[in-house]
Amino acid sequence: MKTVFPRILVSALCICLICLPAFTGHAATRAKKDFSLSPMIGGYVFEGDQGLEDDLTYSLGLGYNLTDSWSTEFVLNYFNTDFKRSHGGGEVNGLLYHLDTLYHFMPESSLVPYLAGGIGGITLDPDRGGSETDFLLNYGIGLKYFLTDSLALRSDLRHVFAFGDPENNFIYSAGLTYLFGSQPADRPAPKDSDGDGVIDANDACPGSPVGAPVDRIGCPLDSDRDGIPDYLDKCPNTPRSTHVNKHGCAFDKSTEDIDGREKLPTALRGMADRDGDGVTDQNDRCPGTPAGLMIDKTGCPISLTLAIEFDADKADIKPRHHAELKRGADFIRKYPTSRILIAGHTDSTASGTYNRRLSQRRADSVRNYLISKFGIKAERLEAKGYGETFPIVDNGTAQGRQRNRRVELSVYGLSKK
Repeated sequence: MKTVFPRILVSALCICLICLPAFTGHAATRAKKDFSLSPMIGGYVFEGDQGLEDDLTYSLGLGYNLTDSWSTEFVLNYFNTDFKRSHGGGEVNGLLYHLDTLYHFMPESSLVPYLAGGIGGITLDPDRGGSETDFLLNYGIGLKYFLTDSLALRSDLRHVFAFGDPENNFIYSAGLTYLFGSQPADRPAPKDSDGDGVIDANDACPGSPVGAPVDRIGCPLDSDRDGIPDYLDKCPNTPRSTHVNKHGCAFDKSTEDIDGREKLPTALRGMADRDGDGVTDQNDRCPGTPAGLMIDKTGCPISLTLAIEFDADKADIKPRHHAELKRGADFIRKYPTSRILIAGHTDSTASGTYNRRLSQRRADSVRNYLISKFGIKAERLEAKGYGETFPIVDNGTAQGRQRNRRVELSVYGLSKK
């Protein structure tokens, strides 16, 4: 009895389709090309009752890109095989020719999975005579990994169903895809909504103020890394690690506050409480505590630092940190009537504006995990990104920067302590 469908192809199809959402590499805008050329080599597997030996196959595909995701491709497959001894022996030349449609997932990523299918024909030409041609259908899956805008590694797996005396074969192959041919000049240019010179697809900070100098990812420049972008910084080139006010200028804690305003007269400073947490400044070990947080007697928030560290420029929660997030959920349940601040932090390797956005993503990631996995009510959790402004160790080393990429949980009190 004939094999209805190769088991190996069923397994491969299932695995690839299940794993498609996992291919979430960082998108990078790639110059669009009209045509593709794909030389490949692989194996051709025949159904058992055909009496033909499995053998190498060589293929060449010429494609046309209709859109970012859709393309068509004409493919020639050639193989030279032999009849099995039980079928009399002798060589057989084979040629497949088919026109396919391809759908590409995440076409702007470096790793691009795709589905393919099409129609065509297969011709078998034995050296003993009796050439035969049949109509065929084929479908399958594949991957392209782009090394440059124009060159990609490619792998492909197809089920081939030949009519006539119906046969189930399949082809596995690997090779290269070369893209060429510029897109027509009248296609619309990429959008740059805020006019900062960085197109929207690459802009990590959309809506930058007009005229503000930006970096390569579209975020306002912060040349001295003090958290104040250059277009607002009245004191450029402030030394690293200097505490600055909202104008980017160094401030003296003894005479002015973070906004650059003069503090209370000397006679009254002992009673000053700048952050309004009920602990005077001279006794406050954590000045600048965000309003509303429950604090201890030293003026510091009642909080839990989660041992969740992030890769540079990433907000993904790694599986090894899931137990740590359960510890966070247990901490939250100790304060059932209070709201919780989820504070995200970064290292100092990018601009202050970009770091605040990245830390917000990290805080949001933790908040969403706590809601979905532990059933904590969304209204109890507030996520906020603080960027690089609260390092716990020096950012001068790789180990220090790794520790500063973290998330902390703090308790909002119903009233100040």
